[in-house]
Amino acid sequence: MLFNSFEFIAVFLPLTLAVFFVLGHLASRRVAIAWLVFASLFFYGWWRPEYVLLLAGSIVFNFWLGNRLADGAGRAVLIFAVAVNLALLGYFKYTIFVLDSFNLLTGAEITLPAIVLPLAISFFTFQQIAYLADAHFGIARERSFPEYCLFVCFFPQLIAGPIVHHREMLPQFQRAATFRPKAENIAVGATIFAIGLFKKAVVADGIAVYADAAFNAAGGGEPLTVLAAWGGAIAFTLQIYFDFSGYTDMAIGLARMFGIRLPLNFNSPYKAASIIDFWARWHMTLTRFLTAYVYNPVAMSLTRRRIAQGKGAPGKGRFDAGSFAAVVALPTVLTMFLAGVWHGAGFQFMVYGLLHGAYLVVNHGWRAVCKGTVLGRPHVARALRPMYFLLTFVAVVVSLTVFRAQSTDQAVEMLRGMAGLNGLVLPNLALAVLGERLAGLLAFVSFGDVPYFSAQQWFWLALLLAFVWLLPNTQEWLARYGTGTRAVRRDSWVGLGRLLVADRWLGAWRPSMTCGVFVGGVLCFALMQALSQTPAEFVYFRF
Repeated sequence: MLFNSFEFIAVFLPLTLAVFFVLGHLASRRVAIAWLVFASLFFYGWWRPEYVLLLAGSIVFNFWLGNRLADGAGRAVLIFAVAVNLALLGYFKYTIFVLDSFNLLTGAEITLPAIVLPLAISFFTFQQIAYLADAHFGIARERSFPEYCLFVCFFPQLIAGPIVHHREMLPQFQRAATFRPKAENIAVGATIFAIGLFKKAVVADGIAVYADAAFNAAGGGEPLTVLAAWGGAIAFTLQIYFDFSGYTDMAIGLARMFGIRLPLNFNSPYKAASIIDFWARWHMTLTRFLTAYVYNPVAMSLTRRRIAQGKGAPGKGRFDAGSFAAVVALPTVLTMFLAGVWHGAGFQFMVYGLLHGAYLVVNHGWRAVCKGTVLGRPHVARALRPMYFLLTFVAVVVSLTVFRAQSTDQAVEMLRGMAGLNGLVLPNLALAVLGERLAGLLAFVSFGDVPYFSAQQWFWLALLLAFVWLLPNTQEWLARYGTGTRAVRRDSWVGLGRLLVADRWLGAWRPSMTCGVFVGGVLCFALMQALSQTPAEFVYFRF
């Protein structure tokens, strides 16, 4: 069931919300939790009911072993439990890819029946692996099976995150106030949901047609010129931004209506001036998981090994290339490779992960080299920030081009066009602006119609980029009332955004007539757009 569908908005959500609070008031907390678990399983099974058994089996298995680990079971039990979870994920997600790759390399013709990827398997698998690890180290312990079920399958975050931790969710299930309706929670939650629905139904789905046109042309082997290729790449960059941030807003808003706060998962990543900062803002809970359960253990193990060998580790002194390569670069590339593979089965996802691994290594290396030099001084860093910002955005666009491609061949065709290998064609309007004499000096440029890139697309890309870069995000606008489990660092709002939004028009969100009319208008427009067409899946549903 999709958040942007009629069934969800008009039937499932109001019914689930009303019954939850009625049971919480008239019955008991446990009955209300049981209802929410049932509703979440129904929500999950709406697409394919048979996969409810898979989700339920995973919950029972991990709850049982989690309790054994909390009771002192050894490391072997943890390894076994994690291996079973990864084997299940690997079977559904990577079997066909591995088999196709084997057939390609060997010429064999081995076939298997089609394997349909269960929704959310990557998310609920990682979430439960984190719980198992925390149980093993004495950080988590859960005796209530209904509460553990709700922790895993709570419908707002089940399909595409955020990836939540046991310790940040279970205390909320145990508070009596969670089960009583509160006007502030309903108002704040509905506002966040409305903003998310608008991002998805109006913006992301609207800009997707431009990305699809360019990528489909590249997939068909049609050479794209610079403007067409970059136009398609930036269109997808904006599509996934509004699609994913829209889903995150909707999930956080839905949970807030139930009196539950989810962790923030998206914090204006395109405002980042480094790849390190980008990953601190993009899919924040995935970054948190990979850092805690992959990068840190690997880096600590390598550090201990180098110390035992007398080779040392990166410190506060002079930059040591050997220590940096062994203790920073290797775990970074490994972690990002796994992040790429987690996103999907395909060589393009491996390339995406390795590309970001290389980005991060260069970023960390540059910081280490600049430390203690003139380039590391605050005023110099501020002066260079626009260059860092632009470089980061271009790097992200290139990586997302690989991410969006259906194959490595399609990615190569898009990148060829972006690199100018298929030529540069400017629209006839540019000829009129430049003048024939000046245009004649540009021997590498031709003028005419630009396939797959129109004036309308120029306008929408420019408008949306201005929106992304200049205006406050959802959690900044609702900062007074909080949106997630913790606050995030607020960006400085650049001139126009501060003038139009922060000070003059709406100000920060508050229960007022002005905000109510604005949010009501946004919701109505988003609902008309969402319900007038077949609901489009969220990009992250495929992972």
